[in-house]
Amino acid sequence: MKQTETLYCSTFETPAGPFSVAVNSAGAVVATAFGGERSLGGRSRIANPVRDEARTAKARGQVTGYFRSASTAFSLELAPRGTDFQKRVWAAMRAIPAGRTRSYGDIARELGSSARAVGQASGANPICVIIPCHRVIGSDGSLTGFAFGEATKRRLLDHEGAITQTSLPLVESQARKP
Repeated sequence: MKQTETLYCSTFETPAGPFSVAVNSAGAVVATAFGGERSLGGRSRIANPVRDEARTAKARGQVTGYFRSASTAFSLELAPRGTDFQKRVWAAMRAIPAGRTRSYGDIARELGSSARAVGQASGANPICVIIPCHRVIGSDGSLTGFAFGEATKRRLLDHEGAITQTSLPLVESQARKP
């Protein structure tokens, strides 16, 4: 996948560390990453984005609001690059409410796929936090498969109230069992 358009980026501090966002000329979010521009480019094959605080202001504001708990819902236009299957997985992730989790297997059953395929699509998610791949966990409640590490995944889930210091995350499919 070769970048053909100019992308605009910004890096700012969050309680979970530096966070970067890239948007296209229409203002749609193309990629996000914990870390600086190098992390952003490594996750989404973005080369030489142009720093632009004005073009990224809406995305920065909503991510900052998320970390302030003022907002857990994002109303940003997204333009992730991926296959049709990946986009279906990412849409399923966006349907997971803040403070809840689902397993890779749950999403696989919903999409008629395998947990492994869902995990691979999750790992390819170019827009972390906004497309909440951190809300997808192992069927045993383990915090597996987050590009920015288990500690960051735990921090995000704790921030959303999905994890407490003394409990494991609740997997949606486990919550539905009598």
